[in-house]
Amino acid sequence: MRTYGKKATRLCPCGYLGHSNGKCHCTPDQISRYRGRISGPLLDRIDIQIEVPAVPQEELMQRRIIGEKSNIIRDRVTESHQRQLSRQEKTNNRLSVKEIDKFCALDTASENLLKQAISRLNLSARAYHRILKVARTIADLSGIERINNQHIAEAIQYRRLDKH
Repeated sequence: MRTYGKKATRLCPCGYLGHSNGKCHCTPDQISRYRGRISGPLLDRIDIQIEVPAVPQEELMQRRIIGEKSNIIRDRVTESHQRQLSRQEKTNNRLSVKEIDKFCALDTASENLLKQAISRLNLSARAYHRILKVARTIADLSGIERINNQHIAEAIQYRRLDKH
């Protein structure tokens, strides 16, 4: 399942692509046409595009909690939000292009990685700026002042639909 803003969409016409039950019988051509219905300019405006696979029934039925506890995540997000407000008096998603240049400065290695991604994925200027803002947020969530290669790489990974 892919998330667009607060909405989700199916990966293929039947909605079972990649599902553990193997129900999907869509052809690659059908999947490509289905995904092609989403315009590039629309995708460009979506900061994070990730695939969230269906949870297998056995795992869903277990009562174990896997992952970080909500209060720990909440605290990290709150700290990140405060870090953004202290640094630039607004959240990262509201940065202008000029402010992105100021607050999302990259070292040479990170800049080279982003240049390679732009070239390989044929990214637009809008996608470039969105990657920088997401990388800035990832760094803030990690409590790191400067964006590094790892943050850029992770932000690029969140642009999955740009690759199709």
